[in-house]
Amino acid sequence: MSARLNLFLAACLVACAMFLVNAQHQARRLFVELERVQAQSRQLEVEGRQLQLEQSRLAQHARIEALVKRDLNMTTVRPDSVMYLTPEAK
Repeated sequence: MSARLNLFLAACLVACAMFLVNAQHQARRLFVELERVQAQSRQLEVEGRQLQLEQSRLAQHARIEALVKRDLNMTTVRPDSVMYLTPEAK
């Protein structure tokens, strides 16, 4: 009876050890995955900031005005060239 109990306890000990090894392996794997995802998140934040800077640079009023003048041959409106229309009185 004692031999059976020792054998059973030894089997339980081996099973617990295997579960412990598996749990540690899973924890290490998840930690590595977490580090990878955090690094990717930091990279995306940097890219997002760069895109915001580029967007603000592209939307600057002086740049847009220069593009309009160059590409569309538009000019700034002068007050003497504006014609106002008023409704006719009946």
